[in-house]
Parts: sequence; C-alpha cells; structure tokens
Amino acid sequence: MKKTIIAATLALGFFSANTAKAQLVDEQNVTVTMDMQPILQLGLNGSQNVEFVFDQISKYVGGITQYGATRLTVSSSVACDLYAIGMSSQSSNLATPFWDNAVKYGTTDPAASYNVPLTALELHQDKANGYNATGTGVTKDYFTPFAAVIGNNNVAVSTAPYTKPGLGYKYIAGGNGTGAGDYLPAGSYLVTNGTGVGGASAYYYAIDYRLLPGLPAVFPNASLATTDGGNTATADNLGLAALGTTYYGAGVYSMNVKYVLMQN
Repeated sequence: MKKTIIAATLALGFFSANTAKAQLVDEQNVTVTMDMQPILQLGLNGSQNVEFVFDQISKYVGGITQYGATRLTVSSSVACDLYAIGMSSQSSNLATPFWDNAVKYGTTDPAASYNVPLTALELHQDKANGYNATGTGVTKDYFTPFAAVIGNNNVAVSTAPYTKPGLGYKYIAGGNGTGAGDYLPAGSYLVTNGTGVGGASAYYYAIDYRLLPGLPAVFPNASLATTDGGNTATADNLGLAALGTTYYGAGVYSMNVKYVLMQN
C-alpha cells in the first residue's frame, strides 16, 4: 500500500507542472471609429413671401414694417458667420442692383424711374451681433432701430452671395475677420432655464422688414452703397438728385433676401 501511494503522488506532480507550461491564449480585436461630421444648419420659420401693399397715402408717408416676419435658428458644431444679401435677377451686376419690375401700372411715366434700388429694403434683427471684433463701417449688423437715416438698415447687396462679404458689410452674426471674436462660436439654439443651461439663446434671430417710399415715392433711406460704410445723403441717396427723376413709378416689384450661414 505504501508504494502505491507514493507513485500516485509523483504522477500528480508531473501533470501539474506540464499544465502550467502549456497555457493557451486566443484573442479578437474590435476597432472603434469616431466620425465627427461638421453640422451647419440654418432654419427659417415664417412665410417665404413677405408682401408690402401701398394702397393708402399714410402707408407711403409712414412706410410699412413687417415685424418678426422671419425667424432664423442656427445649429452649428463649427465656427460660422451669418449674413443677409439682397438679390434680384439683375443683381449679378452691381451697376444695376434694382428690384425686378414685373408690372407697370398705367401708361409708363417718362418722369418716373422703375429702377428701385435693392437697398430700399431695410432689415432689423432683435439681437445685436456680438461676434464682430474687426469689421468696419457705420454699423456691423441690423440691430439699430429703424430710423430716417440713409444706409442705417439697408440690406447688403453683393454679386457673390456665397463669398464671404468684405469689410464694411453688415453681418447678423460674425464678421469678415477670421480671428477670435469674428465668428459665431460652435453651438446651437437652446432655451435658457433657471440654471443657465442653454446660454446660446442668442443663436435665435427675429427679423423685421421695412419699406418707406415717402411721398413722392423716392425711398429716401435707400443708398447707392452696397456696404454700410460711407452712406451719405450727398453721395449715396437714390432719391431725386441722383437719378434726375421725380419719383419711382407705381407697379409690382420683387426681390429676395438670401440668408447664408457659412463656416468661418
């Protein structure tokens, strides 16, 4: 019996030693990829057709304002700029930045002009542009209240709406520069709550529109300048003196405002 016990013990020890040296290993790898695509979204709420009907003397004299007609929301994961450009079928040439005249009422008046400047349209935004550190000009946005000042709120005009406007052009947010403070920071519109979450609520903009023909209809606030710099009554007024006419003729006119959100 003693010999049997010894033999069994030696066999067990030999088996254990060989098992430790023959350990098997197998593995599989999983590759994790992250694709962070840039997000740049501009939302427009409100009618895409804003109409002005001047059918009373008081409307000619006092003008018509369409309050909050357009509401813009910005969602962006990249630094960006937001601006507006007035356009028509003629605006590819800055020498003729006029509204399209679809209809002339009555007999064409030789004393009247039918080339209403695009800058006759005035815009107003409900929040100031806080992201334009180096832009130049009288104003850097459309935040100034409507006033009887030439060039104060005129819509900007450009032959290249998808090229970032130069210095002197109004921006709703951001500006011509590329340095710190010249762009709208990455973020999205969120509703601010009690803890301050969603402080980016400035990324929501309400836009008002105004047309002031005056009587006679000379659109005294319109400007020859396509930027907000250098607008003066003597050089840029498109009223009587500039065109040698007595007024702009009655008819149906149309133009469009292109809002562009562009990565800085």
